[in-house]
Amino acid sequence: MADAFYVPLGEGRFAATAHTAGPWSSESQHFGPPSALLVRALENVEPAHPAELARVTVEILGPAPVAELTVRARVERPGRSVELLQAELASAERVVARASAWRVATSDTAEIATDGGPMLPAPDSVTESPWPEGWQSGYLDAVEWRAVRGGMDVPGPAAVWARQRVPLVDGEEPSGLQRLFTIADSGNGVSNFLDPRQWWFINSELTVHLRRVPAGEWLGLDAVTLVGEHGIGTATSILHDASGPLATGAQALMVRPRQAGGG
Repeated sequence: MADAFYVPLGEGRFAATAHTAGPWSSESQHFGPPSALLVRALENVEPAHPAELARVTVEILGPAPVAELTVRARVERPGRSVELLQAELASAERVVARASAWRVATSDTAEIATDGGPMLPAPDSVTESPWPEGWQSGYLDAVEWRAVRGGMDVPGPAAVWARQRVPLVDGEEPSGLQRLFTIADSGNGVSNFLDPRQWWFINSELTVHLRRVPAGEWLGLDAVTLVGEHGIGTATSILHDASGPLATGAQALMVRPRQAGGG
């Protein structure tokens, strides 16, 4: 197995490795790596002028198997100041996810930039943290997790640092945004309070609003999960790098007892 989440096969095709396997099943990917692969495709859509992604939404249309995938991206609506990009991820003939992104022309706003909020303690001030029993390895082991507040094995809100142990694509250094989206889909896992052996709490989408591009290997998630009375929940996250908060993430959750089926 290659020491990466994906092995490039050419012409937009990638072979997923066992590092992508999610906590629910060894045959389906955690959607962190697929989200990052979609962002990689969006980044590769050449802009007409200096621009950055401001919002990315990943719609999860079905399980992504640990198998060969195809990804493609395009400009959906061009514009001089703001443009809409689209990307899709497919397994054989089945589209498993779509991403839409607003890309905004950059300008100099350093003079009026606002404070993002409190910073997390540095990653080197805390030690590696475990995941609770009942979660399967694969993706979880391919990322180093360090809890600052709460913990993955402690029910409830938590703040953690995360760092990829392997690159997204074999032979490539991941970009800051690729690193961010590799871990942004973990908000509901980091802040979980339900026993995964008894409950499903699976997200159907991920939306991230960005203020700047992250830097460095370590990315932070300050996350909380809230559940309503009819099987619907949300997981929201403040996303950090070593310089402080840089984005907000949100996931819509399906919550139900496992014996009721996975939908």
